[in-house]
Amino acid sequence: MRIPVSWLAEHLELPEETTAETLADAFVRIGLEVEEVTHLTQVRGPLVAGRVAEIEELTGFKKPIRYCQVEVGRTESGDPEVNGIICGARNFQEGDLVVVALPGAVLPGEFAITARKTYGKLSEGMICSAKELGIGEDGDGILVLPPGSADPGDDAIELVGLDDSVIELAITPDRGYCFSVRGLARELSNALDVPFGDPGLRQVPVDDRPSREVELRDPSACSRFVLRRVTGVDPTAPTPWWMRRRLALAGIRSISLAVDITNYVMLELGQPLHAFDTTKLSGSLVVRRAEPGEKLTTLDGISRELDPDDIVIADDSGPVSLAGVMGGESTEISHHTHDVLLEAANWDPASIARTIRRHKLPSEAGKRFERSVDPAVAPVATELAAQLLVRYGEGTIAPGRTDVGEPKPPTPVTMPLALPDRIAGVNYERGVTARRLSQIGCRIEVSTSDEGVGLVTATPPSWRPDLQQPYDLVEEVLRLEGYHTIPSVLPAAPPGRGLTEAQRRKRAVSRALAGAGYVEVLPFPFTGDAVLDAFGLAEDDPRRRTTELLNALESDKAKLTTTLLTGLLDTLQRNVSRGQRDLALFHIGQVVQPAADQPPVPQVGVSGRPSDEQIAALHAALPAQPTHVAVVLAGHREPAGWWGQGRDAGWADAVQAARVVAAAAGVELTTSAAEYAPWHPGRCAQLLVDGTVVGHAGELHPKVVEALGLPKRTCAMELDLDALPLVDNRPAPQISAYPPVLMDVALVVDKAVAAADVVAAVRTGGGELLEDVRLFDVYEGEQLGEGKKSLALALRFRAPDRTLKQEEATEARDAAVQAAAERLGATLRA
Repeated sequence: MRIPVSWLAEHLELPEETTAETLADAFVRIGLEVEEVTHLTQVRGPLVAGRVAEIEELTGFKKPIRYCQVEVGRTESGDPEVNGIICGARNFQEGDLVVVALPGAVLPGEFAITARKTYGKLSEGMICSAKELGIGEDGDGILVLPPGSADPGDDAIELVGLDDSVIELAITPDRGYCFSVRGLARELSNALDVPFGDPGLRQVPVDDRPSREVELRDPSACSRFVLRRVTGVDPTAPTPWWMRRRLALAGIRSISLAVDITNYVMLELGQPLHAFDTTKLSGSLVVRRAEPGEKLTTLDGISRELDPDDIVIADDSGPVSLAGVMGGESTEISHHTHDVLLEAANWDPASIARTIRRHKLPSEAGKRFERSVDPAVAPVATELAAQLLVRYGEGTIAPGRTDVGEPKPPTPVTMPLALPDRIAGVNYERGVTARRLSQIGCRIEVSTSDEGVGLVTATPPSWRPDLQQPYDLVEEVLRLEGYHTIPSVLPAAPPGRGLTEAQRRKRAVSRALAGAGYVEVLPFPFTGDAVLDAFGLAEDDPRRRTTELLNALESDKAKLTTTLLTGLLDTLQRNVSRGQRDLALFHIGQVVQPAADQPPVPQVGVSGRPSDEQIAALHAALPAQPTHVAVVLAGHREPAGWWGQGRDAGWADAVQAARVVAAAAGVELTTSAAEYAPWHPGRCAQLLVDGTVVGHAGELHPKVVEALGLPKRTCAMELDLDALPLVDNRPAPQISAYPPVLMDVALVVDKAVAAADVVAAVRTGGGELLEDVRLFDVYEGEQLGEGKKSLALALRFRAPDRTLKQEEATEARDAAVQAAAERLGATLRA
């Protein structure tokens, strides 16, 4: 909402020293967001009024050009001072008053005006449009001033209002009344404690005769409908300059007198109006919902198929207006309209909001109707518009006024007088609550309860439908008193509390992965069937049991994800598309995994506290939401450089990421081969803790990589962090001061034997002296025999209390080899 300061000041008794910044600060204090304050005094140098004395049409150029002789003042002898000026606009004629920037002037944007030769003529200045002066967006034609408003040579700064300022505000949906000068001026009056003249309290003459018969067929769609007719309007009458200027500063383009007046009244009072050409209407008017199959060609020339939920105004020929949104082309005000029928109504906000979105027709009127409009101001708005048409269009107000419908009266709200004090923790002065509620327009009654508690009953004004409960009134008192008066006191932290063990573990895992070179990302937790199909999940896969979103951000991602890989792989693909090649990403977050027999969510009202049974049913309806940790890798795991060729990320890196997680969580992880989508069947490991599968890691299936547009050989790991046992007491690591004994062994086993099983057998057989086992080489060759492979293991032996003898280490090594031989048929390679 853009509004000039001079328009606000017209309804307030402001001190002379009040500035635009003062008003902006006042708006912020009472909870309105100020986006920008623009001072219009951006023109420097001579800017004067000029009269066009002569126009010469220049020919031979690609576009029409005019050479104008413009009177810009008087010489010392009293003769007219005339400047020749080149201009391409054609919306003015000889004798018109225009705004001229003389040589030496600087227009907004640091556009300097000089005398220069162009099109074969010397141009001594510039005839300005509203856009060039910074007071509007209309740059198609120059600014023509009303006849007699100035003499040639008069200073145009004050004449066109360049000494004004414009405040732009972002109005929240609950304050629809602030989409008007009336509402904003009232807010400033409350913030600055200055008198306010309400333009919505104009006297409306009593006239019970209807302007036209109207039937409200659907009272829920329209609570009030007012018509006022003006005849004999001069269709060529220009809009007065002061009105055009205010509309331009508010961001609305001037169209014609009748349309400009409806827009002006809308900005002034907050009540949108619509003007019909009365001669194009047939019969009485009906306010109803659209019928199936009905169409309406709106003012933008588009034929629209109406929905049965749309509210329309219809005559005998059918719909003539899409109520509250846009009028119909058939009854449009034209340059030949002499008979104008003004309409002001109060439409159902929810219906208007749905219509705007359904037809993609946002408008200034719709913006106000969907936030609620004061039903009491409709007669005032039509009367003001009619009087302006009489004053500037030489029309005559026809006898009669149609006023049908019964708006629902506001519901009184009762609260304790001290409730604002209790909520804010501030002892306000006596009478503050009643005074502040009176300022916003409430009718106040103060009483005492049977228990002796002071009560205030406030009947909200017609323009505040948002005031429905005591805490709404509390908010009004607090914001008008000033949020800065409410003390900020931090609550004392109770002793003996800190992070839970699960929270500590999550942080430890996050730090460990970051230390291992992974970058944490926060992908969206939404997915769709297309991604699950690309993963190659079976129809009965539990990960296909998802939770539907009622209000999805994207139609193709309308479900809560059951695996972190959907969001992580989407993030990976997006980074690759932006030129990143070597990526290692991780995310720790919750997934939603509904059970096959998940009960539905019960519907619980808000009239009171739910029962214990309802709360239990709500908890039972919540699906499982375990915390998972997942990583994805692509490109080089070790970068290439002068030190070597580098190394691509592989399935082993994904498994190692799981080991990093397990080490940070203080648990021991084992692995075994598995087949689990979306991983490659031959390069997938299942992750086990105490014999329970907690996740999978490896290389993704090539079909999944192709379907999702991922780099070749993309690897991933996902692990259920909540499935890991919590280690309550983690002992400090015992560091031995004695040297280790390092030994290497090579064991020959069948190809089908998993390396993890060999490592586990060796670890078991090595006993307490075996401190670590690491696989460092796998070899297959003819000399081993068909179907065999050699696993080279590095063993580290150490005693915690003594220097280990070679014989002891050899004995432990032989025991480890013997255990592998007995369990897996391994033989020591010579």
